[in-house]
Amino acid sequence: MITAYDLEVRVGARLLMENVTFRVGPGDKVGLVGRNGAGKTTLTKVLAGDVLPASGSVTRSGELGYLPQDPRVGDPEVLVRDRILSARGLDDAVRRMRAAEEQMASDNPTERERAMRRYQRAQDALDAGGGYAAESEALAMAQSLGIPDRLMDQPLKTLSGGQRRRVELARILFSGAEVLILDEPTNHLDADSIVWLRDWMKSYKGGFIVISHDNDLLEQTVNRVLHLDANRATIDTYNMGWKHYLVQRETDEKRRKREMLNAQNKAKTLTDQANKMRAKATKAVAAQNMLKRAERLLEGIEGERQADKVAAITFPSPAPCGKTPLTARDLSKSYGALEVFTAVDLAIDRGSRVVILGLNGAGKTTMLRILAGVDQPDTGMVIPGHGLKIGYYAQEHETLDVGRTVLENMQYAAPQLTDTDARSVLGSFLFTGDDVHKPAGVLSGGEKTRLALASLVVSSANVLLLDEPTNNLDPASRAEVLDAIRRYEGAIILVTHDEGAVQALEPDRVLILPDGVEDLWNESYADLVSLA
Repeated sequence: MITAYDLEVRVGARLLMENVTFRVGPGDKVGLVGRNGAGKTTLTKVLAGDVLPASGSVTRSGELGYLPQDPRVGDPEVLVRDRILSARGLDDAVRRMRAAEEQMASDNPTERERAMRRYQRAQDALDAGGGYAAESEALAMAQSLGIPDRLMDQPLKTLSGGQRRRVELARILFSGAEVLILDEPTNHLDADSIVWLRDWMKSYKGGFIVISHDNDLLEQTVNRVLHLDANRATIDTYNMGWKHYLVQRETDEKRRKREMLNAQNKAKTLTDQANKMRAKATKAVAAQNMLKRAERLLEGIEGERQADKVAAITFPSPAPCGKTPLTARDLSKSYGALEVFTAVDLAIDRGSRVVILGLNGAGKTTMLRILAGVDQPDTGMVIPGHGLKIGYYAQEHETLDVGRTVLENMQYAAPQLTDTDARSVLGSFLFTGDDVHKPAGVLSGGEKTRLALASLVVSSANVLLLDEPTNNLDPASRAEVLDAIRRYEGAIILVTHDEGAVQALEPDRVLILPDGVEDLWNESYADLVSLA
């Protein structure tokens, strides 16, 4: 399984954690929690072997399945079916069988005979990996995670970011690994898929470490909790389920506060007495000893945890614009033979608030990318109105350049900012000191979300295109984003599975994809949000 011993983990010069030791054994279902930026994602990369610790060691035994926040999807030309089957090496066997089937149609008897032998060898390899039953298992798993049958023979490049992530999740779960590391596995899943995943994780016989802000998933699946305390750069281990952890952590906080107050009172008494005695030369040594004792009292007590910092998120004051800053006419998009949507019209007036709904794969992300000018439609056009300024938040953080630092990304998004102004904005999003020099590629999902949101703040955008803006955020940061959505005075087009985000938006209209039906918002649509 996984054993971490005396780990010290850093990002650049910044210490994330030290003296960390724990083990994940068979049947251990571990929730790894802590505020955004505390180092949870970095720790999982260390445990998976993608990043080396500053010191200490990690040993692994058995097969490991790792789902990072930004999954590596491999060759974009590979079919979805083959990508999932590759977790057990079955993709190669199926591919060889297909090739042999074509060769068996040859008019050359010798070639047909060779092809039959190749087919049999591939068939044997498939049987060794579980045969057609394993392939059926993979397909059923994919369906449960919201990957329809029609996508199984599509290349990965035709899928949206959310669909590719679900493919990677299906691949990891299908792998049969003895221990799993899952970083925000519910991202981009609809309500039914989340319920299925919870049930699967509850019945899983191996061990896992999961990072998640889904309290229901943690409550129903984990039997241990590792809390990464960013203030103390260490990990607290709780060998208990989620509900008991919450109660125990509150109890620990009260104990720390009580012990600190007692120590402070005793130290004050000693200090006051020492100060009175210092005036007398005969008692100077005794006074000095009292002061040292007071210092030791305070050093020996672990103080109450500092409150976690939260980014102060405020969207920009929108630049002046005309009555209808953004119009789209007759938009359609297909990937090969796969039609995503067709003949979609949309007019965004100043201050409009529109939510886009549709099942996974209906083209919601594709629509935002077209409106943002990132992708081009097959037919139709996007017409910018007077004074249009678009701010685009992409769910996969494609607007960030992972080769640039945090500060360089901000300066690229807003060239008019001075170095001091850029640092000031980044500071309000919790990027301080050397953090601004970190490459964007090493940031956690939550940190990337904060950086992408920071670039919106300085954009003066009057139309925001927001694609799952609350993904990867802890509850406090999510609340800040929802409040920013609520208070923003410009137009917003929102794609989300988060019912709270729609409530904050208070939409006036809804666009249903792939049909392109536009309607006035009413509460009957609210039930579709988590399913969309």
